[in-house]
Amino acid sequence: MIGYGFMGAAHSVGWRQAPRMFDLPRAVEMTVVVGRNADAVASAAEKWGWAESATDWREVIGRDDIDIVDIVTPGDSHAEIAIAALEAGKHVLCEKPLANTVTEAEAMAEAAERARARGIRSMVGFTYRRVPAVTLLRDMIAEGAIGTVQQVRAAYRQDWLVDPDMPLAWRLQKEHAGSGALGDIGAHIIDMTQFVTGLGVDSVTGTLETIVKQRPLQAAGSGLSGSAGEGFGEVTVDDAAIFTGRLSNGALASFEATRFATGRKNALTIEVSGDRGALAFDLEDLNSLRFYDRTAPDGRQGFTRILVTEPQHPYVSAWWPAGHMLGYEHGFSHQVVDLVGAIDAGTDPHPSFDEGLRVQRVLDAVERSSSADAVWTGVASPVPAS
Repeated sequence: MIGYGFMGAAHSVGWRQAPRMFDLPRAVEMTVVVGRNADAVASAAEKWGWAESATDWREVIGRDDIDIVDIVTPGDSHAEIAIAALEAGKHVLCEKPLANTVTEAEAMAEAAERARARGIRSMVGFTYRRVPAVTLLRDMIAEGAIGTVQQVRAAYRQDWLVDPDMPLAWRLQKEHAGSGALGDIGAHIIDMTQFVTGLGVDSVTGTLETIVKQRPLQAAGSGLSGSAGEGFGEVTVDDAAIFTGRLSNGALASFEATRFATGRKNALTIEVSGDRGALAFDLEDLNSLRFYDRTAPDGRQGFTRILVTEPQHPYVSAWWPAGHMLGYEHGFSHQVVDLVGAIDAGTDPHPSFDEGLRVQRVLDAVERSSSADAVWTGVASPVPAS
């Protein structure tokens, strides 16, 4: 695993727990975690259960005892590491968003395609797909439970930047993060919308806003917290993104991604409306799904709560008895299960780098729309091979 911050902790839980709770087709060994600071990464290795630590990712991906490379670094290094790992014959798991630019994401998808021909697999870490209720939502739409999708409302709202004294972390610098709320959390709701509906976002109209333009320089920090040092720096990414998308069947989708929603800590919600019913999910109630059946008798209609903890629900059978809740961390174990299973079966895991590229193109279209006074902007598609 390359990187050891907030996502490094979450991914480590996944790698550690998945082999203990699921019958994986291959054994998994947490061999080495890589970071720039030798002392800090050694401490992370001991805390999270990695056998050793290192500071040179290039040397590590060249080792014969490494089969999978898990990338949890900031977005500005995803392309370089992923392409090098794929070319070295390593399977790759890369955190979202896939890259900081469409150009980088295209290069990564092309490298993944070349590697696929040699049996090397790659996957993007859109982990919320693997919350059992979200997977069930997808399955129910595919089964026709709500009929034809007519409208989607998706939002991801946080408030960790409301305080103007919050220091200038790497997530607030375009050269490291690529974009702000748009790419960091907006990428999740774009992917989730496309995943659960099976429809692409074909065009968008949107607006980006940076609410606090300057922040104290960061002296130290980890994850979503930090301490301020001397001086101020410019925030070069968006704080909030609000946009509308046209799906491939003509339906409309509304999206809101913000880190300035006061009182909202990690509120990812999605509601999909169809001509036969509707489904709604809220990450802050992640063991539940709300279902409205429009075909029920008039006097019996209303949203009903499905508690997604039964053994027949996606992923749940490996965990606890019905009603014993799962949490945020379980999605990372499910991610490991799906990746290792695909590698063993010789199949392509999802979401693929191609799917990550598709999300990157939507992000780019939103930025272009915002720069052009929110004009409707098409999501660019790859040029067909001649």
